[in-house]
Amino acid sequence: MAKERLISLDVFRGGTVLLMTIVNNPGNWSTIYPPLEHADWNGCTPTDLVFPFFIFIMGVAIPFALYSKTFDGATFTKILARSLRIICLGIFFNYFGKIQLFDLEGIPLLTGRLVITFGVGYALLGNFNSTIKLYLALTILAACLFLAFGGIEAYREVRLPGVLQRIGIVYFFISILYLKSNQKTQIITAIALLVGYWTLMTLVPVPTIGEANLEKGTNLAAWLDNILLKDHLWVYSKTWDPEGILSTLPAIATGIIGILIGQLLSSDNSKLAIIKKMLLTGGALVLIGLVWNTVFPINKSLWTSSYVLFTAGLAILVFTLFYCIIDILNIRKGFKLFLMWGVNPMIVFSFSQIIPQGLRIIQFQNPNIPSEQINLQQYLYSFWILPYFDNPMSASLVGALIYSYIWTFILWLFYKNSLIFKV
Repeated sequence: MAKERLISLDVFRGGTVLLMTIVNNPGNWSTIYPPLEHADWNGCTPTDLVFPFFIFIMGVAIPFALYSKTFDGATFTKILARSLRIICLGIFFNYFGKIQLFDLEGIPLLTGRLVITFGVGYALLGNFNSTIKLYLALTILAACLFLAFGGIEAYREVRLPGVLQRIGIVYFFISILYLKSNQKTQIITAIALLVGYWTLMTLVPVPTIGEANLEKGTNLAAWLDNILLKDHLWVYSKTWDPEGILSTLPAIATGIIGILIGQLLSSDNSKLAIIKKMLLTGGALVLIGLVWNTVFPINKSLWTSSYVLFTAGLAILVFTLFYCIIDILNIRKGFKLFLMWGVNPMIVFSFSQIIPQGLRIIQFQNPNIPSEQINLQQYLYSFWILPYFDNPMSASLVGALIYSYIWTFILWLFYKNSLIFKV
């Protein structure tokens, strides 16, 4: 029998996805309020909490989703298929803006890309049996890798890592770990990952560069990304990736902390005992993260061990607050907005990757400068939002809020009609 769904976890997820949508869709990337930007390097802003919170939430949900803790061939296929579907979605979003169809441009090209997107989306989000899901995901992954490494110019520099890719990888490993180990082993694994990553990053010399360091582009993680994924890295750096290979190891530890909390919530302990343990654990992790920060700085791009503990601790504390209010005190009024966002996170993330790219493809003459072209996204912001604000940062924030409001309406329709899209 399936375990009862935690409404507080859905609400926490919804708030996280809503913040992600606001952060990722400003009216103008050049004018953003500081809390809605990532830290330039070391440090942590509210924006830097979104990704680790989402991975933590995914970890908490696993003991509820895999409640029988049965590990067999069918379970493994199901986990692998879901992991690959998530990874393939992330990779495809990086391909969307690079798809070329003969000599098409503008709206015809956009239409062709959307048709392909619909086909890929159906293959990766459709409700098939696990074996078909796995074969479809493997086929799409093979096609993407062929395009990336097959010498085709249009895809020679397409990015391969990404947010969904990391989520898919972490999901696979922590799901298997949960099914095949006890909590003691899980704790030891998390500690080993965090201490091992710290050791690698601070003690191992960087080939061709020199001593171990934690600077942009010259650290060990950046070197490994550039060796294994050269030309397929983050467009803003070209030489390293914030969701790179080595930094995915400590991200697995973030997920493990989530599954440990999920097991605590599903245990036979009293609710008061669970709350006390969560508060103590969250506070301890924040404190240890801050102490570790003095020698291994909190850094989202490197996903440092101190960042893992600090953000996981905050996630536990925030989640505990939701858990107390919603699941203990049974106060649910006022949380429907976040609940609507929380039950359909993948559909929001998926289309939020496509819509901005689609708007940028549609270009026409700039009304203010006839000799220049302007895309639809720029036009909507420049002529429908910006003129009404003296502070461009406020205008940029309103642009993000309007986009989020549109999504809220869409999600309300899905929620009202009990439509939930899962990978």
